Amino acid sequence: MNRKLFVILTVMILLILPATLAAADGAALYKAKCASCHAVNGSGDTAMGKAMKLRDLRSPEVQKQTDAELTKITAGGKGKMPAYKGKLTDAEITALVAHMRALK
Repeated sequence: MNRKLFVILTVMILLILPATLAAADGAALYKAKCASCHAVNGSGDTAMGKAMKLRDLRSPEVQKQTDAELTKITAGGKGKMPAYKGKLTDAEITALVAHMRALK
């Protein structure tokens, strides 16, 4: 019985762990999905960022938004920014918001 439980737990860990690790890397997700417009440092100082007049993600006006507000924008999109709901998991969006907080 103990061996069977061990096998089941091992399989569950092997299935869940990669997704959890991938979701937790907000910096990598940000670089892949956001930096081309928002810049690596969040300033929006890219050709696309300037053209779309993006706010600096490090600014007080962005940083004062709640995590729920930033999550809603990231998930649902805003203006020309695409929606990431359905493209990223909730955990990945949460990791992106945490990374946005770290930019300040």
